[in-house]
Amino acid sequence: MATHKSAEKRDRQNKKNRKRNVAAKSALKTKIKSVITSVNSKSKEDSVNALKVAIPALNKSASKGLIHKNNASRKISRLTKKVNALK
Repeated sequence: MATHKSAEKRDRQNKKNRKRNVAAKSALKTKIKSVITSVNSKSKEDSVNALKVAIPALNKSASKGLIHKNNASRKISRLTKKVNALK
């Protein structure tokens, strides 16, 4: 356990940041999963709408440093391919 004042503060910050990151990653995964489920159900309109929600979320999480920018780019590319395959 941290004993110095600065180490205690850093511990508090880490806990707060971890909570926020876990929640943000969970929300991101939910948006990605909604695209995949709508693609699996062969619903073109729902897939396009879900993709329009997921792409900005992925870009925002990459800009915030939650995930790597190449990771976000790869996910966007793969999801877009899946949605375009329905058309």
